[in-house]
Amino acid sequence: VSACASSANAMIDAMNYIKLGKADIIVSGGSEAAATEAGIGGFNAMHALSTRNDDPQSASRPFDANRDGFVLGEGAGALILEEYEHAIARGAKIYAELAGGGLSADAHHMTAPHPEGLGAILVMKNCIEDAGLSITDVDAINMHGTSTPLGDIAESKAIISVFGDHAYNLNINSTKSMTGHLLGAAGAIEAIASILAMKYGIVPPTINHETFDENIDNKLNLTLNKAQKRELNVVMSNTFGFGGHNACVLFKKLD
Repeated sequence: VSACASSANAMIDAMNYIKLGKADIIVSGGSEAAATEAGIGGFNAMHALSTRNDDPQSASRPFDANRDGFVLGEGAGALILEEYEHAIARGAKIYAELAGGGLSADAHHMTAPHPEGLGAILVMKNCIEDAGLSITDVDAINMHGTSTPLGDIAESKAIISVFGDHAYNLNINSTKSMTGHLLGAAGAIEAIASILAMKYGIVPPTINHETFDENIDNKLNLTLNKAQKRELNVVMSNTFGFGGHNACVLFKKLD
């Protein structure tokens, strides 16, 4: 169990089992239904949730200057991960290649990331290295982007640190603006969103953005409020969890 990174962590474990020849095919995913009295009470006690109760539809607003916490979501997602030749032999429909995965731990604080995003920097570097790709191969990133004041800043700084000038060529988005934060299911659901974005050439938007945050580089293309058409060949998805658990996966379009 790695908190909100759990289903992304599970995908990476499944990928490695297949690479090691321990299995040909693994169904990997996650589900979460934490909108309960205990779930909401616990996160509220940590001051992690948005208190925009008068306007709940726009409460999840990653990167916006007036964001004040995340909105709980519920759902599930699962992916079939399979060794390539095994999939070809049975005539499977292949959506993408899981090209690589990275893990890291951030021991800065139980709930807050390092202000400069050191854990996020390390996990993205580990993922790119595992995939055998370069930073310029990446076209888009589905950020963890939970709409918390600290997390969005730290992750945006981490992207600039890892990708340098190429960061400004990326489409960056947060699907949590539309789904809320699905906790342990987030990694699986956002992986599916990333794969389908690549398949259809449409980057999902980061909705509910109204005011730029001076602490987030406004030259980044955060795909604000409207989906953008773009040919995508390599897409990254970040998933971070309380306790410092970080997971990152890279998907690649197959020729």
